[in-house]
Amino acid sequence: MPAWWDGRDLRAMLPLIFFEHFGSTSFVVENGGELVAFLVGFLCPTHEDEAYIHFVGVDPAHRQRGVARALYERFFELAKAEGRRVVRAQTSPVNIGSVSFHRRMGFEIVPGDGEVDGVPVRFDHNGPGDHRVCFELRLTTGA
Repeated sequence: MPAWWDGRDLRAMLPLIFFEHFGSTSFVVENGGELVAFLVGFLCPTHEDEAYIHFVGVDPAHRQRGVARALYERFFELAKAEGRRVVRAQTSPVNIGSVSFHRRMGFEIVPGDGEVDGVPVRFDHNGPGDHRVCFELRLTTGA
């Protein structure tokens, strides 16, 4: 995985517990037995109308092919089928590709308590120095 994020080792964001407890709301894409992409999400137990996308990754060799879009759309359909009306997600403000992708997917940036490079963020959201861009997408009930 570090190669997928320019050497940043983000494996700590995916402890085994996510796969043990959110397997039915998470998806994997493989090609010839090789991991191409994944989405780890869950239906929020605290807010019954919300779902959350925790982590998504696409092998750089498979980007710009609609793989991430397809994973998100599959998750949206699952969330709608379970009566969820809102999908939330977060990313780091340094991940401008992720910020752009979420906006293209229809997510709105939730106002924060500051800005980084003109993007609203929640400072120290996940701990000191761990700022987050928070997103919200309202699901439509139609087609």
